[in-house]
Amino acid sequence: MGAGSEDGADEIVTGTRSDLFRYLTAKRSEEYRAIVDLFARRLLADLSPAEVAEELRTAGIALTDDEVYQRCEKLEKWGNLLRGVRDTRATSVRDYHRGRSRFHASKLGGRLHRVAEEILAAGDGVQEVARELLGGIAASLERILTALAVPGTPDAEQIATEVTSVFTNQGVFDESVKEFYRYLNQILTRYDLAGEEYTQFKTMLLEYIELITADVSRYEPVVLERLKQVRAQSDRLIGVLTSLPGLITPEGGQAERQPGRTAAEWAQLVAWYDGSHGRSGPETLRSAADQALGQLLANTKRMLAAAGTGLSRRADLLKLASWFDQADADTAHRLYAAAFGAYPARHLLAGPEQPNVVDGPSTSWWDAERVDVAISLRERGDRTARGRNSAVPDPGLTRQRLLEEAEREHDRRRLAASELVAAGDLHGAYLSPAARDLALEYLARLLAMYRVIEKGALVTDADLALEVEFSPTAGRTTIKASDGDLVIHGLRMTVAGLGVARSEEGTR
Repeated sequence: MGAGSEDGADEIVTGTRSDLFRYLTAKRSEEYRAIVDLFARRLLADLSPAEVAEELRTAGIALTDDEVYQRCEKLEKWGNLLRGVRDTRATSVRDYHRGRSRFHASKLGGRLHRVAEEILAAGDGVQEVARELLGGIAASLERILTALAVPGTPDAEQIATEVTSVFTNQGVFDESVKEFYRYLNQILTRYDLAGEEYTQFKTMLLEYIELITADVSRYEPVVLERLKQVRAQSDRLIGVLTSLPGLITPEGGQAERQPGRTAAEWAQLVAWYDGSHGRSGPETLRSAADQALGQLLANTKRMLAAAGTGLSRRADLLKLASWFDQADADTAHRLYAAAFGAYPARHLLAGPEQPNVVDGPSTSWWDAERVDVAISLRERGDRTARGRNSAVPDPGLTRQRLLEEAEREHDRRRLAASELVAAGDLHGAYLSPAARDLALEYLARLLAMYRVIEKGALVTDADLALEVEFSPTAGRTTIKASDGDLVIHGLRMTVAGLGVARSEEGTR
């Protein structure tokens, strides 16, 4: 069995970097992660499937050498591993082939694995903002300016150290701020925040955000001023950094360099503080703090409201959950039905106050008329009547409306009946949907009266003054309509008026 059919991850390999993520969602992702981890956590790891299987067994994952080889082949196709060949001693051709099939982690595969493991191991709680790095950024910029001001050739190693510190600290600070506000947004969108949890969140919001804002306001002018001074000497600074030994790739190109080695990166850093390319970072932080405080006030108003839909039901839900925890199976079913209204699909009439009683006990809620619920009951759960008494409905108006509806329905049936009489023999007739439905109604009445029709039958409708004759036939009756055709097998339908039928019988 191939590796693709074995692990359920037999998708077509696209050859793009998105394939690197497949081992995280494959059917045996735990085994794939353990294999990649063996390669990613070591330097110059070059392992054979047999060595990997032995180490996995030590970790409690039992895989054979063949299974490990299949996993490594799949990881190679996805780009997480690369194949390496090394001479080895073997006692058989198979051992020689497997021994020469060694693997090591690719650059992007190792980087992705480190990031993925960090995310999987991260907690859901709040993380502190690295606000102390702002002071370190200001100090590093000062040391860069001092080194550049020294007559002669500056100390390139010292400047490179400080430049890397500036961009690394800025990246860590920016990411920690984003992480903090993502957590903050997650808490602010919770509707059930109340009690002790709300108090702790309020303290964190009022004190910690104020602390972050104060640090940013204190260091922003200093950092921005020194950044402008460094940028004014950017040509000399980049020249000093370029003089340091660099790494050249085997293809002859320049390797990826640490941040701060180009003028564009310095311009980007300056823009974060002065907002020359849009809203600045400090301004964004202050705007987010104002928005968070506004949401906190909105939550406070909701909690203090005496009525309305904003009232938190957290305590009620916790009490209900405790009842479920203590109840047996039968009591839990009854409790669920009472708490959430999980009753059968029946429409219970509320009494004579309903003006148009057309829904019976067998009517589903899906088809029943909508019932208005009082505002006090809908929003506050209060059944107390408020305001003036409603006017007693006039039964005469209801009676008149019902009579008008019945008259309109009778007119529609008479038009459909006249259409059937005009057609006579219904085979091949083109009727309106209403006339076709009326013919179906007569057919249903016939089938309710007779189980077997041997010699023919007659259905009479005195209200509409017509009669429908059904006679057995070897063929079928086809009635055409705009919304489809009706085919009746073994019966022929003929419609005539009552007066016509009687006159024919008299002449006979």
